[in-house]
Amino acid sequence: MKNSTLRRTLSATAVAGGTAALMMAGLAGASAHVGATPDKTAANSYALVTFGIPHGCDTSATTKVTINLPQELTDAQPTVNPNWTVEKVTETLPEPKKLDDGTSITKRTSQIVYTAKTPLDPHLRDALVLSVKLPDAAGKTIYFPTLQTCEQGQTDWSEIPKDGQNEHDLKSPAPSVAITAADASGDHHAAATVSTEQASSVTDDGSTARSWAGMLAGIAGLVLGAAAFFSRSKASK
Repeated sequence: MKNSTLRRTLSATAVAGGTAALMMAGLAGASAHVGATPDKTAANSYALVTFGIPHGCDTSATTKVTINLPQELTDAQPTVNPNWTVEKVTETLPEPKKLDDGTSITKRTSQIVYTAKTPLDPHLRDALVLSVKLPDAAGKTIYFPTLQTCEQGQTDWSEIPKDGQNEHDLKSPAPSVAITAADASGDHHAAATVSTEQASSVTDDGSTARSWAGMLAGIAGLVLGAAAFFSRSKASK
């Protein structure tokens, strides 16, 4: 009975360790580009777009990330990240723009600027999340040219592929979102709000690093528990 329990304990430890190794391998193989990953792509829906910030400019730490909003968007709500300060930059439109609800605007948010409180080590990654309402433009790809400023130098992720050109062939492609057909069931802003809170819980408290520490501590605890159980089993014989 005791040996069976020990085998189950060690098996659980091995599975947890294997999962951690796979997750670390996945992180190591992540893209080196600033990329945009939306949780939704349906036209006219509210989406959370996560911008993955990779290594700095070669080996220099990142100090600022300036995300330019495409002309199709009039605003974006940045998610708080404790590692960065954030501000919106507005611009005056050449002429008033009429919105879907019938109102008109004369200004729009043109940039979201994140400034690092402490320069982001070039060996680490971070994620910046914007909540946006995607335009009613199914089949269109919108681009978010992003300037990554470092302690030394900068990388301008602003290249947009020409017709027939593969985005993967570009050296510094702009983050993009391909808009799909509208969701027939409709979209609810409340769902986007809940998702924003969930995203904030990941980015607002530095839990990415702490979750790794917690998981590794848990694995260590399983190993120590198994060792103690084995010692007690030998002593009782």
